[in-house]
Amino acid sequence: MPLTCRGRVRGQEPSRGDVDDALGKFSLTLIDSLDTLVVLNKTKEFEDAVRKVLRDVNLDNDVVVSVFETNIRVLGGLLGGHSLAIMLKEKGEYMQWYNDELLQMAKQLGYKLLPAFNTTSGLPYPRINLKFGIRKPEARTGTETDTCTACAGTLILEFAALSRFTGATIFEEYARKALDFLWEKRQRSSNLVGVTINIHTGDWVRKDSGVGAGIDSYYEYLLKAYVLLGDDSFLERFNTHYDAIMRYISQPPLLLDVHIHKPMLNARTWMDALLAFFPGLQVLKGDIRPAIETHEMLYQVIKKHNFLPEAFTTDFRVHWAQHPLRPEFAESTYFLYKATGDPYYLEVGKTLIENLNKYARVPCGFAAMKDVRTGSHEDRMDSFFLAEMFKYLYLLFADKEDIIFDIEDYIFTTEAHLLPLWLSTTNQSISKKNTTSEYTELDDSNFDWTCPNTQILFPNDPLYAQSIREPLKNVVDKSCPRGIIRVEESFRSGAKPPLRARDFMATNPEHLEILKKMGVSLIHLKDGRVQLVQHAIQAASSIDAEDGLRFMQEMIELSSQQQKEQQLPPRAVQIVSHPFFGRVVLTAGPAQFGLDLSKHKETRGFVASSKPYNGCSELTNPEAVMGKIALIQRGQCMFAEKARNIQNAGAIGGIVIDDNEGSSSDTAPLFQMAGDGKDTDDIKIPMLFLFSKEGSIILDAIREYEEVEVLLSDKAKDRDPEMENEEQPSSENDSQNQSGEQISSSSQEVDLVDQESSEENSLNSHPELLSLADVDNAASISPSEQTSNPTENHETTNLNGECTDLDNQLQEQSETEEDSNPNVSWGKKVQPIDSILADWNEDIEAFEMMEKDEL
Repeated sequence: MPLTCRGRVRGQEPSRGDVDDALGKFSLTLIDSLDTLVVLNKTKEFEDAVRKVLRDVNLDNDVVVSVFETNIRVLGGLLGGHSLAIMLKEKGEYMQWYNDELLQMAKQLGYKLLPAFNTTSGLPYPRINLKFGIRKPEARTGTETDTCTACAGTLILEFAALSRFTGATIFEEYARKALDFLWEKRQRSSNLVGVTINIHTGDWVRKDSGVGAGIDSYYEYLLKAYVLLGDDSFLERFNTHYDAIMRYISQPPLLLDVHIHKPMLNARTWMDALLAFFPGLQVLKGDIRPAIETHEMLYQVIKKHNFLPEAFTTDFRVHWAQHPLRPEFAESTYFLYKATGDPYYLEVGKTLIENLNKYARVPCGFAAMKDVRTGSHEDRMDSFFLAEMFKYLYLLFADKEDIIFDIEDYIFTTEAHLLPLWLSTTNQSISKKNTTSEYTELDDSNFDWTCPNTQILFPNDPLYAQSIREPLKNVVDKSCPRGIIRVEESFRSGAKPPLRARDFMATNPEHLEILKKMGVSLIHLKDGRVQLVQHAIQAASSIDAEDGLRFMQEMIELSSQQQKEQQLPPRAVQIVSHPFFGRVVLTAGPAQFGLDLSKHKETRGFVASSKPYNGCSELTNPEAVMGKIALIQRGQCMFAEKARNIQNAGAIGGIVIDDNEGSSSDTAPLFQMAGDGKDTDDIKIPMLFLFSKEGSIILDAIREYEEVEVLLSDKAKDRDPEMENEEQPSSENDSQNQSGEQISSSSQEVDLVDQESSEENSLNSHPELLSLADVDNAASISPSEQTSNPTENHETTNLNGECTDLDNQLQEQSETEEDSNPNVSWGKKVQPIDSILADWNEDIEAFEMMEKDEL
């Protein structure tokens, strides 16, 4: 704690939540920085530090810690310290008394972590009690169901090293099993993995995928496990994932999260600071160009804010302002300098050191930045600052003679601990090849090389890296990266166009300008879709014409992929009770299970909220939902489980309402509710999904009118005018002639309303369906692009259309019934004119209210 000048002890300071799971009362910073002392040639201090660890550190504490953090920081720190201790002992000057004491502590800790792997999947629990393990009452842990991919996939280096050092194979076996399970659970069509996974079922809990927080070191350890252990299967897995990353996530110079099932769809519009390690990993892979591009983009962000914000948007605004002195960017800078020898990266390192000394240094250390915009500090200096940041910055500037051992004989763990490469030939009791895995045949050069080769990467061109960086110099200030990434024509072979099809928005004027430059015309069709046509002769140059051709090809591929995904079309929830009478139609997402509304008759019924509202257990109010359409909230269990619970309670249908407040079909793409991976044929009722904004309309209607009836269908149905009249009082004593006069009067009044209203009826005879069609047809266009001011148009058209329909239907009805039976009393069918006018006024007021609600 550099501001208050004392150490942070678990339990003695106010809890900071999950971040404190790294603390186990085991002198974290002391252990994590052991091998840093040797790198910095502080061998005497290293020897003293090892003695302190052996004398003072206790691993048998009643503390719940993170398995992931304890592995990479403490187990890795002990193994790194042991690796350099035996190296120094062999040199004959220091550590002559050392007898593998750090290794014995590492082995003790390894056995304390093993109970976490007691799951059917082999994925470890995210937390464990150092003293009591898992699930025991006194352990206070073991009830978790989810873990992050990196948490389960960042064990192999430390656990395999522990097995190779000690001969106890169990550690490597457990770590391999966890990696094997993650590999088998990858999304097969995209070859991507999600952020969090259920450790018992293997279901993906968070289905977004990137190279930052939650996944980062899983990819890193696949490649480094191959380097350290020599097992080809790890390299094959890494290359398969890497191909998917470069295909979907890499949007140079950006790295954006996508959905694993829809990899062409970005999952968010911001990036986190942890992805800064990825250029360094790309250097180890041998893919230097994108490494240079992403690193340069990150450097421009740092120059703007002095530090890399914890998260920042695609237009380089601060998303999360804190900066805990993370070392990932310094790590990538070191690897890029090692690969290129370009002194530019020494200047980058100098900037990092100057900023640390100027903005973060305090009397008792270096304080994390609470807000990079204001420069405020946080009383925090994490152990990784000394374990990684100091190490990488020192190595960046060190000459070979400055280091007392050959750094090339070691591999860095994700915490920058050093493990010797000779472990690959020691105690090999594990089968090298995983014969059960299948690997994708890739049509690129991913398998050509695995280590940097300057003859291949930089063909006698010392300015190669500079030529890649140059177009990105002003990328942050201009905040338009995609339009700026233009390099010299000599480097354009195989390059992607400056505008990606997946990013295109028809309402973005910059995108339209790029299209114009590429000779691409945009045509708005009457049905709301957008048509693209390219004329090469209209392009600004031959290079722009080529870009336009690539863009069109990419758009065709995108459209083709979306068609292959066979998305079910959206469904409709129509409120048919008073005073809505079918005028309000809500766009709903379909389900991949239950009654198919496109093949069966629509379902109509009153709605009722289920208890519990999440529908994840047996309903406590079955009498309330019996024979009705149940409302349930998204979250906490699978959609299919909710459906079964309300079906068992007697519901005739279900509407799942999003728990993400403010979500709307206007701004979010519709999705279909998936099953639970089991047989869902037992679900016989229809299930639909509404976003929060649409769902609140039904909930508000229930609060105001109590009884709300809805229609679940594949598309909105025509309103029945008799349905409205049935709700209104009628006069029993009116004569037929009076009825005729009243019909005539009401028709004139309706016509008057028609004339006074905006006449925009040409779109569709049932304009409420237009929004549904737009969402379906314009799959690659954002909702904001579908129509100009769609709310106003749809509502006005809907009102006009319904007025005219009612007028015509009433007249046709009167003529038909009058001809067929002149003696029939019309009193039950027709209201007094005052009642009709009052009804229409009520309807108009309702629509005005809807406009305020942005319907």
